[in-house]
Amino acid sequence: MKRFLLFLLLLSIFNTSIAQISTDSLEYRIRPDSLKTGELQLSVQSFNFMRNYEYFNKIQDGYTLFGTQLEPQLVYFAHPRLVVTAGLHLHKDFGAKGIYRTLPLFSVKYKNGNTTLINGVLEGNIHHRMVEPIFDFEKRITDPVEYGTQFLIENKSLFFDAFINWKRMIYKPSPVQEEVLGGISANYKLLKGSNIQLSIPLQLTVYHKGGQIDETPDPLETFVNSAVGLKIKVPMKGFFNAFRTENYLIKYNDFSFTRIQAFSKGHGWYLNAGVDTHHGSLMGTYWNGMSFISQNGMPLYQSVSQHINHVGHTEKNRKLVMLRYSYQKQLIPNLYLDFRFEPYMDLGRPAGTRKIEFSNSSFLVYKQSFKLLKPRVER
Repeated sequence: MKRFLLFLLLLSIFNTSIAQISTDSLEYRIRPDSLKTGELQLSVQSFNFMRNYEYFNKIQDGYTLFGTQLEPQLVYFAHPRLVVTAGLHLHKDFGAKGIYRTLPLFSVKYKNGNTTLINGVLEGNIHHRMVEPIFDFEKRITDPVEYGTQFLIENKSLFFDAFINWKRMIYKPSPVQEEVLGGISANYKLLKGSNIQLSIPLQLTVYHKGGQIDETPDPLETFVNSAVGLKIKVPMKGFFNAFRTENYLIKYNDFSFTRIQAFSKGHGWYLNAGVDTHHGSLMGTYWNGMSFISQNGMPLYQSVSQHINHVGHTEKNRKLVMLRYSYQKQLIPNLYLDFRFEPYMDLGRPAGTRKIEFSNSSFLVYKQSFKLLKPRVER
């Protein structure tokens, strides 16, 4: 009881937090550049991760991800509006023999003004900037490479990301079903003043599993998750740099012809606020979900268990309260540190059985490009 009261006291002092911890240091986008036309570069991204879940519930497993990923790519700036890339994604888990996964990286990126069209490897996972109940942050580690087509608009007022991620392609006849994930992530800034910033985020994912050339008797499945929210940022001076609040109504719908899920529709309230300081950000989140399911969201928020020992377990109403601390810093040029500590409490448990469980993460990211071939200068 004392720990529970202390947890609520900390939460009331710092309010609740922004929905998502900043991922700026983890993003890496390669785009056409008119000043580099004709250049050939070697792009190197090293992503070192440790993500640990000290979870003891029936919804999400407790486990640790600890390893490194390396992405070397050749980048050719073929035109002021076009860049072509080719490379490899290598994934090594510490404590395991050999390389866990090797994936090819091919992409074509065309940019005209504020719009970008990408075909091949997408700017995926965290680059979509979706909330965790819809799109799990952990996919930066477990599902880092997405293939398909993506259309982006980025300017001072709008971030718009529409994508098709072809997760599994099948050949005739196939023993498994094809899988496709489509999505839209948008954020429109209504106010951009120095005293207050206001924006409206809209997010949508459509997951489809099926096809017409497979031999499996499993029925077709189509799931839709959507979110609409309101984001407010108030810049401050002194110890606190800014106050933020970010709140969403998130929905789930099962549009499958044959419904086999425990729930056919549901929703959740994702309410957040918090503060940024020179020593990191202190954040919190309140989640109240009812019959909520997401094929790509973080398991902790869902009403259907993904736990290895509790398959089929359901909790129709999920009430969670979280307190998060994060710290991001550029250590030297091209090298970034990202640390996170995220305790939470399940308010759906009986009062005498509530426990504080937590996850902690640390990421070390190195990203840099090296010039291999200069453009030929005509005389």
